[in-house]
Amino acid sequence: MSAIYLMLPVSLLLAGIFLIAYWWSVRSGQFEDTTTPALRILPDEPPVSPPASQSDSHNQNTP
Repeated sequence: MSAIYLMLPVSLLLAGIFLIAYWWSVRSGQFEDTTTPALRILPDEPPVSPPASQSDSHNQNTP
């Protein structure tokens, strides 16, 4: 039972710290742009050309 007297204030303090951190992040604009980071991975990269040795051996094996 004595553990509750320690755990309850510690958990309330931790919850308060997380609430303050969330409030700070909202006020500083951390959640302003939520769509751009998801779209940043979509643009295609230019294709990588194979090394010359592989393309020559591929051409020799095909009839």
